[in-house]
Amino acid sequence: MKQVAVTGFGVVSPLGSDIHSFWEHLIHGRSGITSIPSFEELPVRFGGPAKGFDPSVHLSGKELRHTDRFTQMAISCGLDAYHHAGLTQDAYAPERIGVLVGSGAGGVASLEEQILNFNSRGPRRISPLTVTMFIGNMASGELAIRIGARGPGMGLATACATGGHAIAVAHRLIQCGDADCMIAGGVEACLTPFALSAFAAMKALSSRNDDPARASRPFDRDRDGFVMSEGGAVLVFEEYSRARERGATIFAEICGIGMSQDAYHIVAPDPEAKAIIYAMERAIGDAGVAKEDIGYINAHGTSTPLNDKTETFAIKEVFGSRAYDIPVSSTKSMTGHLIGGTASLETVICILALRAGMLPPTINLDTPDPECDLNYVPHTAIGTQTSYCLNNSFGFGGQNVALVIGKTP
Repeated sequence: MKQVAVTGFGVVSPLGSDIHSFWEHLIHGRSGITSIPSFEELPVRFGGPAKGFDPSVHLSGKELRHTDRFTQMAISCGLDAYHHAGLTQDAYAPERIGVLVGSGAGGVASLEEQILNFNSRGPRRISPLTVTMFIGNMASGELAIRIGARGPGMGLATACATGGHAIAVAHRLIQCGDADCMIAGGVEACLTPFALSAFAAMKALSSRNDDPARASRPFDRDRDGFVMSEGGAVLVFEEYSRARERGATIFAEICGIGMSQDAYHIVAPDPEAKAIIYAMERAIGDAGVAKEDIGYINAHGTSTPLNDKTETFAIKEVFGSRAYDIPVSSTKSMTGHLIGGTASLETVICILALRAGMLPPTINLDTPDPECDLNYVPHTAIGTQTSYCLNNSFGFGGQNVALVIGKTP
């Protein structure tokens, strides 16, 4: 079975849009959640806007006018990852490099704008660019144009598991020989008035308008919903031996993948967590490592009452009594929930944690829920010598993905 190496990555996040500042804020337990003045009339008036994101670094003025924010994020993350990996257009034949960047909602800001335009000014005033600005596969298409990638290309949408599924599919495409290199991940730019209000209407969001930085509180007894954020990450994956041949720096290896779906409810997790348990066990089995080798879990940990309790139960079922010894953190306590961008960003977090030998904390965990009784690395980062970690991501629709990530020498 072919090995798959990670050779580069780029991020856009509420904690920073370059790797150094992102990691510094994360490892020091700083929150990227803030009040948003333009949302002051909404039921939820805060979120995690991208910090330090300047799409004009990679796009011209015309390109900025013709692309949605989610596509701009994909291009920025993707080109940063491409250059971070030291890739050039002669590194691979164009047909051997592919692009797979997913998004849960696509160009929701552009769609909102054009619907308002339609209602106020009529159908003849709709922009002819509307379709290409909001459909979800534009992130992959626009990025592929810029790097000349003619291999496998697609967009994925599995809600909050999108970035994880993009990584999983890219991994399999390399393993089965359909590509030698894949640029893959997930991005989201749905921190908009309509989207935020829609999530608020289904009672999914925290309503701590008076204390945004403390609103995302996974595993805490007083959690009241997740916090909407924007951003994501794109990573470069290469067949391991090809990456070695070209002298690439190998940051980590994607060792194992597990995918499942609950077949239970469109938003509520199965309380018995059967599919989540399967995804985690499948990922560990696919990696060919023992459960004892997993030394850190980056939890989905959304700060919603059902998710945190169900994920905790699943971890206990998979790891037994050893579950209490494994550090588990939810970095969404700092970043908020980036929907389709979150799983790929958390994959980058896992890679950085393994390389630095430091595990990021779960902040705002002041009063642990009695049903959430694992070691969630409260408040302060801790050191580690582990070589393997598990990254969990679960999406509305009951779609789950778990990744085992390994440190390379």
